[in-house]
Amino acid sequence: MRILVAEDDSVTRRILESTLSKIGWDVITAPDGDAAWRILEDLEGRNAPQLAVLDWMMPGIDGVEICRKLRATPGFELMYVILLTMRSDKEDLATGLAAGANDYITKPFHPLELEARVRVGERMVKLQTALAAQIRDLEEALAHVRRLQGLLPICSYCKMVRNEQNYWEQVERYITTRSDLELTHSVCPHCLERVLREIDEAAV
Repeated sequence: MRILVAEDDSVTRRILESTLSKIGWDVITAPDGDAAWRILEDLEGRNAPQLAVLDWMMPGIDGVEICRKLRATPGFELMYVILLTMRSDKEDLATGLAAGANDYITKPFHPLELEARVRVGERMVKLQTALAAQIRDLEEALAHVRRLQGLLPICSYCKMVRNEQNYWEQVERYITTRSDLELTHSVCPHCLERVLREIDEAAV
């Protein structure tokens, strides 16, 4: 999994990068909010991070504002976001979660807590990815079913059609019982010519 770490304090940023990299995750770092957002824009659709650890207070765009931008940007709205903050008031935490953060870690943090919370995020990302794949498969299957339902068997000789109950019925009845259409009978030029010819031949 690829993780974006945005933290303006260089020491904390190195600790975050080292802790997460040792576990085996691919870590991209940014020194402030503006740099973090540029990274996200540059990598959109090309191996973009699936999880972000964002410092709440940073130069440029802060972590909360990045959360809001992510939730409003197609392609990033499902990214798992962990806010890193020294704030512990319930009102502040509610603000961060309302902005779109999935979780938060208070400073100073313990590496084991960081790992545990990121692993929760990783599980959520995998579940969302699997669910999205299942939805795509279901949509493709439904589209295939709809294409099959769009095929109406019709007899090549008598022109009767086979309905949903597997019974054959006149095409006129099939259409009128399933729509608001009312059919009026007429004779096309080709059939008119044939009928007139048959009348003439019978008269001779």
